[in-house]
Amino acid sequence: MAVFAIGDLHLPGNSEKPMDVFGSHWENHFETISQHWQQMIGPEDVVLIPGDISWAMQLTQIGDDLRAIEALPGQKIFLRGNHDYWWSAIGKVRALLGPGSYALQNDAVKLGDEVFCGTRGWMFPTPVQPLGEQDEKVFLRECLRLRMSLDQAMKLSGGSPVTVMMHFPPLFQDGASTAFTDILDEYPVKHVVYGHLHGHGIKVAYVGERKGAQYHLVSCDALGFCPACIIGSEEETTI
Repeated sequence: MAVFAIGDLHLPGNSEKPMDVFGSHWENHFETISQHWQQMIGPEDVVLIPGDISWAMQLTQIGDDLRAIEALPGQKIFLRGNHDYWWSAIGKVRALLGPGSYALQNDAVKLGDEVFCGTRGWMFPTPVQPLGEQDEKVFLRECLRLRMSLDQAMKLSGGSPVTVMMHFPPLFQDGASTAFTDILDEYPVKHVVYGHLHGHGIKVAYVGERKGAQYHLVSCDALGFCPACIIGSEEETTI
């Protein structure tokens, strides 16, 4: 079983939402993703999709997008992004999913020998950019949810290393500690995958090893619209 990741699919959600307005490289982007996906990923593999799945605004609008993703090979683990307005009560989201698909929300799932957990995350304060009152509340809540998900992962893994999914980056290129990384550092985390960053924002991403964990930016345009192999069957690949 190999583990792949690709986020920010930004499917249309039953609306006219062409992504090539963000650049010609986005033209027919899901067709490009699907071609790579089918070439690389088998039915026993796992694909992590850390948020911004669809532009759908309501749960009733997400069906076609979920079916399109589920028609591709592999087991899928979904996480909510900041644009996933359709994502409502977690029970209702899970009820829409077919066999072999999972939705994480402040908890964990074990597939094969691997345990996955995560939460959406949020913007974090920096010395030059403090958060406003409302953002501060969301940020602190997401810190609690990250810890909650890691605690659940530890129960499933028996204390073995786990893979964490977030939508927002938990740190930036300089590698400076944040409240999110402080929490991650307390646990045996081997991989952290996140998305959210596009275009020029890709340049501020932290990619690589930090305190024993490998950090991966997996927004689809950062990956050239090709899923990244996070854990291979014989070796691990850092993207």
